[in-house]
Amino acid sequence: MKKFIISFCVLLFYLISFHKNTYAASFTTDYDVTYKVVNSNTNVRISVMLTNTSDVYYASSYKIAAGFDDIENVNAYDSDGPITPKISKDEKGQTIDLTFNKRVVGLGNKLNFTLSFDTKEITQKVGRIWEVNIPGIAKQADFSTFNVHVIVPEGFGNPSYMKPQISQTSLVRQGNSYNFTKDQLGSSGISMAFGDEQTYNFVLTYHLYNNHLFPVKTEIALPPSTNYQEVSIDNIYPKPVNVILDKDGNWLALYNLAPSEKSTVLVRGKVIIKLIPKKEVLSQEDLDNYLKEKPYWQISSNKIKKIAQNLTTPRAVYDYVVRQLKYDFSRVSENKPRLGALGVLDNPSSAVCLEFTDLFIALSRAAGIPAREVDGFAYTQNSKERPLSLVKDVLHAWPEYYDREKMSWIMVDPTWGNTTGGIDYFNVLDFDHFAFVIKGENSDYPVPAGGYKTQIDKNSKDVEVSFSDNFESASPVFQITQAIPSNITSGLPAKGSLTIKNSGKVMSSDYQMMIETKFLKPTYQKITIGKIPPLGSVTMPIYFEKTPFLTNKEDLVTITVAGSTFYHKINISPFFFNIWFLLGGGIIVASIIVLSVFITKPRNISFSRQKK
Repeated sequence: MKKFIISFCVLLFYLISFHKNTYAASFTTDYDVTYKVVNSNTNVRISVMLTNTSDVYYASSYKIAAGFDDIENVNAYDSDGPITPKISKDEKGQTIDLTFNKRVVGLGNKLNFTLSFDTKEITQKVGRIWEVNIPGIAKQADFSTFNVHVIVPEGFGNPSYMKPQISQTSLVRQGNSYNFTKDQLGSSGISMAFGDEQTYNFVLTYHLYNNHLFPVKTEIALPPSTNYQEVSIDNIYPKPVNVILDKDGNWLALYNLAPSEKSTVLVRGKVIIKLIPKKEVLSQEDLDNYLKEKPYWQISSNKIKKIAQNLTTPRAVYDYVVRQLKYDFSRVSENKPRLGALGVLDNPSSAVCLEFTDLFIALSRAAGIPAREVDGFAYTQNSKERPLSLVKDVLHAWPEYYDREKMSWIMVDPTWGNTTGGIDYFNVLDFDHFAFVIKGENSDYPVPAGGYKTQIDKNSKDVEVSFSDNFESASPVFQITQAIPSNITSGLPAKGSLTIKNSGKVMSSDYQMMIETKFLKPTYQKITIGKIPPLGSVTMPIYFEKTPFLTNKEDLVTITVAGSTFYHKINISPFFFNIWFLLGGGIIVASIIVLSVFITKPRNISFSRQKK
């Protein structure tokens, strides 16, 4: 008989090679792995059955290279009793070596053994979300069967998402136990989250400097509310002149800087992130804007067009990008320039998140799928599996595409789909992606928080994001300033305006403003006011048609907006009743009277008589 030392890679462990692959073919392996979650601790129990398919070889030991630094309470046994595990550690983690109590010799004979340990690296409480992350099977072909059971506390409730996504008809669930087969798992592993929403606090610093000898206007991008997230701005210091929305929905805070002025803007706020996006109905004209070529998205390139011909769905584009590119960790530290879609096709092994995003967008647009870029913060506990690579403050970039059936922008992350070895970041994302800016109209603007630095501040940490316990629901607060004339002249049209400012913490919804009068026409006006971000304002023009020439009456204007009603009186009078007309007429009359008096006043004329 020939002794055979087996080294297998199991779920949650990094791939290790067999000492001799020909020996491995002499055994079949069946796995039953149970992960029992107790809050942040997970007990892992691995039951293995080795079946000898040869009468030449036998297994005397089993070695497992664990990818975790944190394992405790390691125990093992086979059918003849306890096994004393030998544990060693290297840069890849812990290695567990098991020597069996007896040899199993002979064709068809079986050896059963069990290994168990505890680890805190599988289950974590991340803010308001419990996450369970189990890496995938390294080589499916090495296992005859591979069954996995994940048992979570009943208090966790139902998972908000589960990767891989398994239909309710094929998923075997018993109470709070979720059971998976090898075919269901594939090579992607398991990722589960329990909780409905995630909340973060953020503190962002923006360094502004006007190096000109004349005043300038500038702007900074605040984290916006999107169809995945709602942002509350608690404080901005100093206050901006205004906050406006651009075509991509970004919040741009406007500032005026004097010559050579330096200013540091501090923004504090909260964000709540949901898993399921809201609907956002776009016109065909809007969608066409997200099919255009931009720098880094070279859709007119023959190379990109040729690839896109065979990629007719967002999923096909995603899969191509995940397979084609390789993440280059060296580029993060070396701060190499952005390659863009065409550049990374020429250098597929030198990609970071920007290149994954650029290629997805370019191929999508070339295939007729509206797509754009999102830059922001992404929470990660493992920089190898879920890396961040935007240079400033180590942020992240990912794409989103517009789903015409769902009528919504859908975020995906091909970078993490690649670096996690196949975990699904297409069908459902997570609670970890917090958008700072959206780039669709431009591929390199606006700049996200963390990118506003001067030479002096280039090494400062300007992005601080932490978990929050709650997100208080708030409503926009409107301040309305009217500039409507109180007196108008009959026979002439009248113009005015209303300025609506949102002095609250959250963005307003679309509102309808109603203007009603009894005499002035139109007697009813309905004006749509678009979304207004916090500290933003819009000015709406108001127009009334001309009245009959001799109108002399008073009208009441009733203005209703956002549930509040305002009143304004307008006096309508002929031009000859107009105070300026009367004043002017009075001056003219007075001048005529004074002039006539001056002309008709008697005068003494001196003369002399000549004596004869």
